[in-house]
Amino acid sequence: MIDTIEKEDNIISEEEAAQYDRQIRLWGLDAQKRLRGSRVLLVGLRGLGAEVAKNLILAGVKGLTLLDHEQVTEESRRAQFLIPVDADGQNQAQASLERAQLLNPMVEVKADTDTVESKPDDFFFQFDAVCLTRCSKDLMVRVDQLCASRNIKVFCGDVYGYHGYMFSDLGQEHHYVEEKPKVVKGSNEANDGPEAKKPKVDPNETTMVKKTISFCSLKESLEVDWTNEKAKSNLKRTPVDYFLLQVLLKFRTDKGRDPQPDSFAEDSQLLLQIRDDVLETMGLSSELLPNTFVSYCFSEMAPVCAVVGGVLGQEIVKVRTLI
Repeated sequence: MIDTIEKEDNIISEEEAAQYDRQIRLWGLDAQKRLRGSRVLLVGLRGLGAEVAKNLILAGVKGLTLLDHEQVTEESRRAQFLIPVDADGQNQAQASLERAQLLNPMVEVKADTDTVESKPDDFFFQFDAVCLTRCSKDLMVRVDQLCASRNIKVFCGDVYGYHGYMFSDLGQEHHYVEEKPKVVKGSNEANDGPEAKKPKVDPNETTMVKKTISFCSLKESLEVDWTNEKAKSNLKRTPVDYFLLQVLLKFRTDKGRDPQPDSFAEDSQLLLQIRDDVLETMGLSSELLPNTFVSYCFSEMAPVCAVVGGVLGQEIVKVRTLI
């Protein structure tokens, strides 16, 4: 058990030490040290952003910067549990700060009320990982390209009604370790049968295997040439949500916002028109995305935010621990 831990020349409480001890037991001392040295930027403090923030703070990163320039509205706090009910009109990052910090006093949580578009390139270089929510396609591509040049891990995600997505770019050569059952060599005794000489898997023992994987950039993943024969052959295996995301990102670019429930009729017609334009530009039929999609992509739903935020937060933690 860890009794005391130094934190910026101070001694943390027994409660904080106990939380740190639980985290060490969860994924090991070395992994926890790497996580405790990580600084993460989170852009967008709506429902999904709150879930990601909660997961990262409870995991025990060193620092988390909450960046959001928008003000709290009744709509924005429906799926956002970090914002008090009486915070309408306040900045979303500032309004989320107090409850976020209470989740884990050992994490340095900061609020930044600037627009992410106004940030210079070197602003992003101070972080080990950047998570973007509620951002335009052009901004996400820009940040992804910037961070790739410094080997900073980039994650993107959003929730639209019943739909949600996440994207990660961990670089051209991302090294990680994977736990696998240990293989025991067979016996080489001359009088043993052929079955005894075969390698066997011991389910009670595991070994850590080093691996390397290459990730494509966000720009590459969103700008697939569907007239290419190789891409055409993969079309049937491509989830329809990929094309829905393209439509919703185009809506955000054109309107500067996401589809709103209070303008459902107008936004539904616009979504259908954007669907036709986007798929035509790709050389694909509009039948690929049925008209019914407009009924399920308005507003943020708390359960969907919880699921996507759980996956997104877990992937960020994995990157900082399984290396």
